[in-house]
Parts: sequence; structure tokens; C-alpha cells
Amino acid sequence: MITLLQAGAIPFRITNARREFLLVTSSRGNWIFPKGIVEPGDTPEDTALKESREEAGVLGTILPGPLGSYGDRKWRNDLEVQMFLLEYSADCDSWEESGLRHRRWCGYEDALLAIKKPEMRALLEKAEERLAALPSPQSEVK
Repeated sequence: MITLLQAGAIPFRITNARREFLLVTSSRGNWIFPKGIVEPGDTPEDTALKESREEAGVLGTILPGPLGSYGDRKWRNDLEVQMFLLEYSADCDSWEESGLRHRRWCGYEDALLAIKKPEMRALLEKAEERLAALPSPQSEVK
């Protein structure tokens, strides 16, 4: 059996001195972070940026180093999903999956409550810890 590599991003921004994370709906309506298959020739970071643009309609910068990874299963294949932090910079005027997904910015506690998958919640916890340890301020959106 083949293990497919996926990559995704946990988009974040600072609004009114409060950290917010961007969630999107999956095809089943669950709140998740944007992610997708790493295509040949792409790096996981490239894929995380691309999926953030296509699924969530946001642009940003990937922070150095992966946040972590988790295993999953889809399309009768095992998946390894590598996640990165994406510092939000702007919304896209339009994006590929805008008609397929909903998106919402929410604080850390609300995001933890919205995400069902334990592995994704654990990565959100790591994201919060890593961001709290960074020198302030990160770029702020008003």
C-alpha cells in the first residue's frame, strides 16, 4: 500500500491583539485546516501555500519548519499529513473552492471546540504554543 504525502497550513493572524486561526469546512462539513496532496515537484511548503489559497482564499507566509504531522486514511491509502504555520497577509479576491467550503476566523478556544479530529486539535495546541513563544507583535490585521 502506498502512503501519500499531504501538506497543509494553519493560517493565523493577530486582530486587536488577539490571535485568530482560520478554519475551513471539509467535504463532510467538519472544520479543518486547508491541506492537500503534495504533487511531484512541489515541496510540502509549496503545497501548504497552494491549499491555503485554493481552499481558504488566503495568502501568507509559511513560518520556517514544519509544525508537525499526523497519519490519516483516505481514498483507500494511508496518508502522512505535514502541517505548517501560515502567517496571514491578505484575502484572495476569488479562489477555486469558494463555492465548496465555508471559512471562519476564530480564537484558539473556539477553534479547539470546532475541530473534531484529535490529531488536528493537537497541532493547533502546538501552533498556539509556538506562536506564544515568538517575539511580539506578529503582523496585526485591523
